[in-house]
Amino acid sequence: MYKNIEGGVCAAKGYRASGINCGLNSDKNKNDLALLVSDVDANTAAVYTQNKVKGAPVTVTKSHIAASGGVSRAVVMNSKNANTCNVDGEEKAERMCRAVSERMGIENDKVLVASTGVIGQILPVELIENSMDALIAELSYNGNAEAATAIMTTDTVKKEYAVEFELDGKRCVLGGMAKGSGMIHPNMATTLNFITTDACVSAEVLQKALSDIVKITYNCLSVDGDTSTNDMVILQANGMAGNEEIKTEDEAFVIFKEALYTVMRELTKMLAKDGEGATKLIECNVSSAPDIDTAIIVAKSVIRSPLLKCAIFGEDANWGRVLCAIGYSEADFDITKVDVDFESASGMIAVCRDGSGVEFSEDEAKKVLSEDEIRINVSLNAGSESATAWGCDLTYDYVKINGDYRS
Repeated sequence: MYKNIEGGVCAAKGYRASGINCGLNSDKNKNDLALLVSDVDANTAAVYTQNKVKGAPVTVTKSHIAASGGVSRAVVMNSKNANTCNVDGEEKAERMCRAVSERMGIENDKVLVASTGVIGQILPVELIENSMDALIAELSYNGNAEAATAIMTTDTVKKEYAVEFELDGKRCVLGGMAKGSGMIHPNMATTLNFITTDACVSAEVLQKALSDIVKITYNCLSVDGDTSTNDMVILQANGMAGNEEIKTEDEAFVIFKEALYTVMRELTKMLAKDGEGATKLIECNVSSAPDIDTAIIVAKSVIRSPLLKCAIFGEDANWGRVLCAIGYSEADFDITKVDVDFESASGMIAVCRDGSGVEFSEDEAKKVLSEDEIRINVSLNAGSESATAWGCDLTYDYVKINGDYRS
């Protein structure tokens, strides 16, 4: 029902994007400024960082969406500078929006803004304003890759995913791009994420779908336990696919929501796998839980344990660290019923049954943990609900990257 296609944020009808170097990044071969524009007004939903320190772009975007009644046309974004903790931050975020609105004839409240990079450094917004004509000139229905690379910071690869599906006999598309490698911890938002669709969905239902899916995707992601100051997810729906508008939680809503889940899940996995210095993707699957919240809490607790992340990096089947992380999670369950397995492309090995260790081959365990994608399967044996969380190993390179981040 959901076919993976190319195109990222430009896969859906009516979206153009661009990315250029405006001088924020001294490496002229690396994009640092991006623009995403819908041909028509798009109903818009968003979620934002829960950090008490919020970047100026978060504040401005939130106010613009409220002022426009949940409608937007464009998003302007930059990397290298977070525009956070600056006395002139909101003024400069607004200037970024006006640079777009004045040149493109778009109402200012319908232009959103996002920034990522170093906190506490003054944003040289003149570089952005002086490059806006060139950025607009580069807008293309195939400009997704240029935009996706422009929002990268310590990311090693761009992150895009899109699917096509059907509503009311109409072909619909939903696609997105994301950035994030460090300062990633489950409390949405977790990274900068931009998702577009040509499906026709009301702003209220769009927000409901986004909030629901964030809980079981991005909020179940942790790289290092730090919740960034600038994170947000913006979801735009311009209705150009021509389906009947989704206004209630009907069958069409279920289909749309599953498409959103598919894209956000895949972007979440990409973000986890590209964690700063990471060599392995870790996936924790919790099953047989009494309720969904318990499953999520346990999965997230395991995935964010620094000791476990180090053990996975060292390919050490130290299952006690899994039990430790489960044990200090704020969830109610019977630890004497808990089972744990390690699994990868090289097989699966049981390490714990009924809360106690079982004999296993260290050589076989080493083989399982030698792969670059590791699954930790936890069964609480207390119900029928399940959840998954994603993270990565903790390596020497993580410290190196963050030891000289500003350079």
